[in-house]
Amino acid sequence: MKKIICLIFVFTFTFSFIFAFGGKDKAPSGNITIYTSMYEHVIESIKNDLQKQFPKCKIEFVYGGTVRQQTKIASEKAAGQLGCDIIIVADPTYSLELKEKGILHSYKSKEAANLAFDYDPSGYWYPVRVSNMVLAFNPERHSSSNLPASFRNLASDARVRGAIAMSNPRISGTSASTITALKDLYGYSYFDSLSEQGISFYYGSDEAVTKLENGEFRMVMILEETILRRRQQGSKLEVIYPSDGTVMIPSPIMIVNNKWSANKNVKAAEAITDWFLSEQGQNAIVNGWMHSVRTDFSKLPYDAKPTNDIRANSISINWESHYREMDEIRDRFEDSIARRRR
Repeated sequence: MKKIICLIFVFTFTFSFIFAFGGKDKAPSGNITIYTSMYEHVIESIKNDLQKQFPKCKIEFVYGGTVRQQTKIASEKAAGQLGCDIIIVADPTYSLELKEKGILHSYKSKEAANLAFDYDPSGYWYPVRVSNMVLAFNPERHSSSNLPASFRNLASDARVRGAIAMSNPRISGTSASTITALKDLYGYSYFDSLSEQGISFYYGSDEAVTKLENGEFRMVMILEETILRRRQQGSKLEVIYPSDGTVMIPSPIMIVNNKWSANKNVKAAEAITDWFLSEQGQNAIVNGWMHSVRTDFSKLPYDAKPTNDIRANSISINWESHYREMDEIRDRFEDSIARRRR
């Protein structure tokens, strides 16, 4: 009898040991490289949270604007191997391209049912953050009552002529999305109006903020998150949510399939994707001054207008059309700007 009890004890202990430590071995591990256009100060915060959640993973972020990432990925594809496992860029158009080229991994995330924005029904991409293209100004130099309150008037109001700016759509994915939205709303003639207004380009959010503060720019098209971050740091710059609609840009997260990925580690990439879409991951996104993509997440970025209120007055974008027509739209935009300079 004692022998049987002893055997039962040994069996139970062994089973418990395997269950306890074998289960932990199933936790994601290995290397993961993420290419992203999120700002570096946001990456640092998210990286710390991710590392705590996935201690067995070595997670590396590689930062660059969306167009720079696209150029890098195109070069790596030509060489036969990508240097990343996850891609997080500005807007869904690039997801459509990579899906079409057979580079993405299909994954049905358990968090999909909680998403407030569209995603690929086959699981090739999901929205992970929402960036909003807005207008901004410096109230210490100009009163809002003396400035245009819409994208339409930005392109026609003589009070700001020669003192407005935006990011170059050839470099910035969110800026490219914005000119598509405005073209769809007002036609290609809107580009000519911006050109006649003497619109300039800034080449980084820090430059835009500095020139707003020193008065060189009176108004800029800029991502809301840039101004919210500066306001939390004590800046007086203010956001104007355009009366004709904010351009809302849901940014996708994509998993690279094993044929093309750097580390052939899709299980870890799936777990990390779930984390980004979870409440914990979205908390990190909102702490980075961007809006959540979840239906059940009430927290807002610092000093931001409620997401649903912004969405109620937003300019829609047909992402499929944007993908197909993007080169033409950029070319038409550049032609309009070039005509002014000739």
